[in-house]
Amino acid sequence: MDLEKYMLPCLSKTLFGMECLGCGFQRGFLLLVQGDFSGAFKMYPALFTTLLFLGIVGLNLIDNNRNYRKWIITSAILNGIFMIGGYFFKHYYSLYF
Repeated sequence: MDLEKYMLPCLSKTLFGMECLGCGFQRGFLLLVQGDFSGAFKMYPALFTTLLFLGIVGLNLIDNNRNYRKWIITSAILNGIFMIGGYFFKHYYSLYF
């Protein structure tokens, strides 16, 4: 089954012709679900940190007894670093390989 036809198009890429920092997440997630961990990382390096961030935010919503603020901030910063680093790697560094 070809699930790519059901994926949401990137608004930035559609309007401006440039990929955004989130481009590749859906395909990377699909590769992860299929068990291709290295392919998922190559498609979108910030996939694992994004899922970690979303998991911590989900825990914060479910468990009101604990304060997850430090974990949320730390994972958000780590995710931002991976998103920016992955973007530059994909667009500039990978051109040489």
